[in-house]
Amino acid sequence: MAILFSPKEFAKLKDTLILYRCALRNMVARVDTLQDDFENLQKYNPIEHVKSRIKTPESIARKLHRRNLAITDNNVRKELTDVAGLRCICSYARDIPHIVDIFRGQPDIEILREKDYISTRKESGYRSYHLIINVPIYLTDTTKIIPVEVQIRTQAMDFWATLEHKVRYKYKNEIPPHISYMLVQCADEIAKLDRRMYSIQEYVDTVY
Repeated sequence: MAILFSPKEFAKLKDTLILYRCALRNMVARVDTLQDDFENLQKYNPIEHVKSRIKTPESIARKLHRRNLAITDNNVRKELTDVAGLRCICSYARDIPHIVDIFRGQPDIEILREKDYISTRKESGYRSYHLIINVPIYLTDTTKIIPVEVQIRTQAMDFWATLEHKVRYKYKNEIPPHISYMLVQCADEIAKLDRRMYSIQEYVDTVY
């Protein structure tokens, strides 16, 4: 059976999602500005590319249902912090703290929560740095504060996460143990590869 919002709550949700889209555009614009700065005014641009998304109403409803919460617009605002998501893909793992520090230094946003899954990966092998950032949205007669989830990871980490997501979806979150084991091994090898590639880059920069 499909898990959906009632027509009344769905009408409210449509207005709420406008605010999340505004907050996400705000964050995308910030990263675009950083990329212009890195490309033109700094020696090195650590940001390879950016992805962004807004959760669909169906996905939001399923998440509320999994948490045993009523499927209401009010619970979306109160309980969920990942409706709007931005993924910042970096060249190397050592670039990630620099990007995090830049966000910390922007005075008009507030970092609500941080999770470092790079220093300590998840049991599954997942690595990424997560921020929940409260973003101000300036409307005609008021200001709204909207959370945006920002994930910062390397290209290799992103490749692994995409594969793991596909496997998890195929097996409906019940991944066979032998595949889980292989995924963890791959994640650890990717972390080593990230470090080795950065070492090569450092050497080249030093010599040339």
